[in-house]
Amino acid sequence: MSRRHFSVPDANATLPFVERVVRDIVGDYGRWKDALEQYELAAAGATVSSGEPEEAGRLRLRVDDLAARIEGFVEELNQVGCVLKGFEEGLVDFPARMDDREVYLCWRLGEPGVAHWHEANDGFTGRQVLVPALLER
Repeated sequence: MSRRHFSVPDANATLPFVERVVRDIVGDYGRWKDALEQYELAAAGATVSSGEPEEAGRLRLRVDDLAARIEGFVEELNQVGCVLKGFEEGLVDFPARMDDREVYLCWRLGEPGVAHWHEANDGFTGRQVLVPALLER
C-alpha cells in the first residue's frame, strides 16, 4: 500500500478530527506521566517476598489503561495518514510532496491550520513557514 501524501487543503480538512484526537492524547499523556510517577513511588518499596503493594497494583492498572487509550488514539491518527510526533505538545506531521521529494506538513495543537513544513529528515526545529510559492510547485 502506498503512503498517502497530503496537500495543505487536505491536511487542513482533517484538522477538526485530528485536533480532537490530539487533544485527547495530550491530556491522557499528562495523566499517564503522573500515574507512572505515582506507580514508581508506590512500587519502590516492593520486594520479591512482599509482592506489589495494593496501591502500586491499582496505579499499574491505571498506567496500562492510559497507555492503551493513547495507543488507540495514535492508531486513529495513523488511519488518517498523519503521524504524531510529540505527545506533550501535540505535534503532527502530514506526509506531502514538494519538488518531487517527500516532506512533512507540520501542525501543532493550538495552531489554526497547517502553515509550516519541514524536510523529511528534519523535525520541529527545521519547520519553515509555508509560502504561496511553495504551494504552487
